[in-house]
Amino acid sequence: MKAIVLLSGGLDSALALKIIQNSGVEAVPVKFTSPLFSCDSGNRFHATIVADGMGMKLIEIPKGEEFIDLIRHPKHGYGTAINPCIDCHINMLKRAKELMPELGASFLVTGEVLNQRPMSQHRKTLDMIEKEAGVTGLLLRPLSAKLLPPTVAEQNGWIDREQLYAMEGRGRRPQLDLAAKLGVKGFSSPAGGCLLTDRAFASRLRDLFRNNPDANLRDCEILKTGRHYRFGADKIICGKDKTECKILRAWAKPGDWTFDPISDKGALVLLQKGMPDAAGVSQKFSPYDARFVNSFAFAAALASAYCDGDSPTVTISARCKDGETREHTIPRANRNDFKNWKL
Repeated sequence: MKAIVLLSGGLDSALALKIIQNSGVEAVPVKFTSPLFSCDSGNRFHATIVADGMGMKLIEIPKGEEFIDLIRHPKHGYGTAINPCIDCHINMLKRAKELMPELGASFLVTGEVLNQRPMSQHRKTLDMIEKEAGVTGLLLRPLSAKLLPPTVAEQNGWIDREQLYAMEGRGRRPQLDLAAKLGVKGFSSPAGGCLLTDRAFASRLRDLFRNNPDANLRDCEILKTGRHYRFGADKIICGKDKTECKILRAWAKPGDWTFDPISDKGALVLLQKGMPDAAGVSQKFSPYDARFVNSFAFAAALASAYCDGDSPTVTISARCKDGETREHTIPRANRNDFKNWKL
C-alpha cells in the first residue's frame, strides 16, 4: 500500500511522513515548489533533508504560472498578507490526487493540525477544502486523525487509527516532543517559509501586480532580492551584498540598466523600465528631491548612497543591457533621501 505525503519540510509534515513510514505503508513524499517559498537550507529544501533522513527520495513538482493567477484572484481570499492559503491547499490536493494513479498511491496524507491556523485549519474549512479538491475520505491527517472522521485508509485497515494522534491548537510542544521521540530531524522552523505570509514581501508583490499586469513567476522571484523602490512606472533595486549584486546583474533584461560605482566600492543598482501607462505611475512620484528628475537620476544617486568612502562625489558607470554605456560623476546622496520611494 502506498500513500502520497505532501511534505513542505516543516515540523508537522515531517511528523506525518514518519508516522506513515512507521505504519508499514510505503510513503511517497511530494513537495510542490515555488520561488515564493523560502523554506530551504542552503541550496537544499528542508523537505529534501527530511526525506533523506528517512531514506526516501523527494518528488519535487514546480507550481506553474497558473499559481500567479491563483494569487491574484483567490476564490477564498487572503490571510494576513497576500497568502491565499485555502486556494493553495485545494490546488495542491487536486494535483496530488492526479498523481495517485501514476504513483500507485491509494490515499493522501498531510501534516495539518486541527485549529492550528486561523484561516485554513478550522474543522469546517478542512471539510470544505477536501470537498473542493475532490479528496473527501482520501485525505488522512495523522496528527489530528482521532478528532476527525475515519478515512478510507483507516476504514480499510491500511492504517491503525489507534496509532494516530489527537493534536489540536496552535501550540507546538506536543509536535516537538513527538519529533524527539521519533527521531525526526532536518525540518524547518515552525514559523514556516511561505513569503506570501510576510507583509513586507506582500507589499512588494501588490506593487508588482499594480504595475505589471503580465507579471510571471520570474518577476515575483526577484522580489526576494535587494532593497526595492518604485519611481513612477519604473522599479529600482539595490543589492545588499555581493551575492545579491551578482543576482541583480544576471537578472537584467533588454531595456534594463545597471549602475556601478567605479570611484568607490559599493552596491549594484538595477533599473527596470516599466510601462508608461502602468497603474502605479502616480504612486510615490512626488519630486521630494529636485535631483531625481527621472528614474535614471534616481538610480544613479541610489548607487552613490550605497557605496563606501566619504568623498563628496561618486563616479557611476551606467550600462544598458542593450549595450549603451554612460559614466557620470554626481554628488554623493544620503540614504535617507530615498525612503519616500521604498517598498
